Amino acid sequence: MNLPLYYYVLGTPLGVLGLVRWSCWLVRRVPAVLYRPIENEHRATVSVVVPVYQEDPAVFTAAIESWLANDVLEVILVIDVSDTTCREIAARYPVTVLVTDVPGKRDALRRGWNAATGELVALVDSDTIWAPDVAEQVCKPFADPGMGGVGTRQSVYGSSGFLARITDMFLDHRYFDENASQSLLGQAVSCLSGRTAVYRRELLLEVEHEFMHETFLGVPCLSGDDKRLTTLILERGHKTFMQRSAEVWSTFPDHWRIFVRQRLRWARNTWRSDLRALSRRWVWRRPFLAYTMIDKAVSSFTLLLGLAFMIASIVERQWVFVIVLALWWQISRSAKLLPHLRRRPSSFFYIPGYIAVSWLMACIKIHALATIRQQRWLTRQVAVENGTVVRTNNTADTGTAQTTTAGSTTPDKAQPEDVSA
Repeated sequence: MNLPLYYYVLGTPLGVLGLVRWSCWLVRRVPAVLYRPIENEHRATVSVVVPVYQEDPAVFTAAIESWLANDVLEVILVIDVSDTTCREIAARYPVTVLVTDVPGKRDALRRGWNAATGELVALVDSDTIWAPDVAEQVCKPFADPGMGGVGTRQSVYGSSGFLARITDMFLDHRYFDENASQSLLGQAVSCLSGRTAVYRRELLLEVEHEFMHETFLGVPCLSGDDKRLTTLILERGHKTFMQRSAEVWSTFPDHWRIFVRQRLRWARNTWRSDLRALSRRWVWRRPFLAYTMIDKAVSSFTLLLGLAFMIASIVERQWVFVIVLALWWQISRSAKLLPHLRRRPSSFFYIPGYIAVSWLMACIKIHALATIRQQRWLTRQVAVENGTVVRTNNTADTGTAQTTTAGSTTPDKAQPEDVSA
């Protein structure tokens, strides 16, 4: 078969790169297979802290009931002043409600953990529904006094469309691959997802100032609270762990525009956090964590080389290469997604879509790196303008744009509204 010279120029490095990337994956996959959740009888008091902003009423109701069904000390809801619907729903349950007019999620988290009284504080998103034993399971790793934070396993709730299936595949890959290997090798998970992350309350109080005043290249950081908290805990020498036996369900975008915006926000947060961490000594004392950060950054670029080779093959009508490459992607991604395919075998037919979305996400990550200084929530009506976190639309209650700084600690900005008996 006579092939253009560039096939050898491009194809040979691509083959070598493929071997390197598979080797990198095996470095994660082998320890991930050996991972097991921690099992013991350790228990501690758990306070649930939830920032609430314009949540879907049905999902919010189901979430509250799932938290209360667990054996938790208290549920504290920090509800945005504009969200009268969620305040009305919360009034039906034995929960503590704090109403805040300070825009942004970080201040709501801070107010919640300051009001908490439990030894452990579970920071939970308002659309996250717990299994009946989550509180019991997340306590177990804290039997180790060096444990600072514990994450859970997430699954998709309330949607069955294409994006939901693809998201479910990405989630299983994360919790059966990256997080599992990080938990086993060094107990240093790079990000405890904000859907449900549990910390020692004393540590949250310790890192509060740095959390509330994070900047990147001189710009105050608006989002990325889960990544920032995890990093601050790790910086101080504490461990972080993924307790996969604690399962939660959360809603995820089922519209492409919202999906892209969410992924763009997440990608910017990851770049900021990982680049900062890799420039400091503490992360190199955790070599496997540093390795996974570098591997994730590099993969954003290498993933697109295979796509470029496929496009070149199609343009040149080299159909043998097209077919072989397509079959290889199907087989190789099936191998990497085997834990998910065991649970949902029909996802085998979604692998081409999974690959296509992977390319889209790689493009989003590269765009995120190029626009890393931009600070917008994208799926919340808040942004950083002139160094201040502000609302970007009028609130229903006040009719005026809010310009309150999210880092404000004015005591009258959040007052208890109701503590039901």
